[in-house]
Amino acid sequence: MTMERWIVPVAVAATAAVVVAATWMDARVPRPAPARAAAVASTTRADLARTIDDMRGRLAARPEDAEAVVRLADALLRMQRVAGDGSLAVEAEARLRAFLSRVPDHYDARRMLGPVLLAQHRFRDALREAERARAVDPADAYNYGVIGDASLELGDYDRAFEAFDTMGRLKPGPAAYARVAYAFELRGDLDEALRHMRMAAEATSAHDAEGQAWHYAQLGALLLQMGRLGDARLEFERAAYTFPSHPYALLGLARVKLAEGDHPAARALVERMHREAPTPETAALLGDLAARAGDRAAAEARYDEAERLEREGWDTEEPQPQALARFLAERHRHIPEAVRLAEAAASRRRDIHTMDALALAYFRAGRLDDARRAADEALRTGTVDARILHHAAAISEARGEGELAARLRARMRTPCFDCQG
Repeated sequence: MTMERWIVPVAVAATAAVVVAATWMDARVPRPAPARAAAVASTTRADLARTIDDMRGRLAARPEDAEAVVRLADALLRMQRVAGDGSLAVEAEARLRAFLSRVPDHYDARRMLGPVLLAQHRFRDALREAERARAVDPADAYNYGVIGDASLELGDYDRAFEAFDTMGRLKPGPAAYARVAYAFELRGDLDEALRHMRMAAEATSAHDAEGQAWHYAQLGALLLQMGRLGDARLEFERAAYTFPSHPYALLGLARVKLAEGDHPAARALVERMHREAPTPETAALLGDLAARAGDRAAAEARYDEAERLEREGWDTEEPQPQALARFLAERHRHIPEAVRLAEAAASRRRDIHTMDALALAYFRAGRLDDARRAADEALRTGTVDARILHHAAAISEARGEGELAARLRARMRTPCFDCQG
């Protein structure tokens, strides 16, 4: 589990839906998801668990069962999204590769590797597999979704948007609409992002409870960015009702409470999440809430826990140094290490969240010129992400650029309620 699991505006998930969640910490973001509906008949938590057990059993009896391996991989990715267990994507890859060693030319199994690798944050590997599948079937919209998702993560936005356009032409539907929504969000057009995400939610099958909840949570995240707290709360509540305890729904409700200034209610929600599935995100947010309450010792203990959980997660998932860099820089911890981590991340990917992490790390280290250059890259899409704008404004102010800082703050659709420092 990385520091950004619930964080960014869109995350890659399983085969049927996309994952967007502009939350409190952000720096990575698997984004949208594949293009065709999953094979599972229903995606409630119980049905996902049942599908996983059933498909494991089918494969044990018949390892060459193509339908079983594809359905299992899809269900494992969906369960990872709601349970925060990175080992499920690792299992999905192992199952697919074992099947492909027996049936190397099976198209559906081969193309499923793309989202599985995205879920592990192995974006170049995912891109390679999606391009391989596209070469076999250039008319399959699914592959363009994966190509776009991976390109977003690497910061190649032109290529990502072109892939999403192709996907939408080939197969309009929830997965394409959600990706277009995120493209508008990246460009700072939250109204169009909201419109397209509503289209995605409305087009999602009533049998797909997890996919519906995911889309409702994304609507909530967009409304929260727009400062429409009451509307955001309704969408997060709808997500929580559709798929009880969906983490994006609960975290969204906690962020609404933070924005409203109801810190005890926010803390209760996050403590519930942390008891059920401890993650770096929930530990860090509990630390932030303790710090706001003036309990510095409790805050530091939670921050230590968040850092430990993040580093331990790298044993099963691809390390995400930009996520840890942002966490450290935002909380004024181990700044030389934060710079090293952010620089390492930026050497491999140039997405706006990674560049924001680099800008903040440089800022904390007093390297204002470097911070300004990185912040300019973080702003290059026209984003109105409050956290990115908040950091860029602080950097400009420190450089004596008061007018620029004021313009950056004026671009925010809502204050950064959960920014640190």
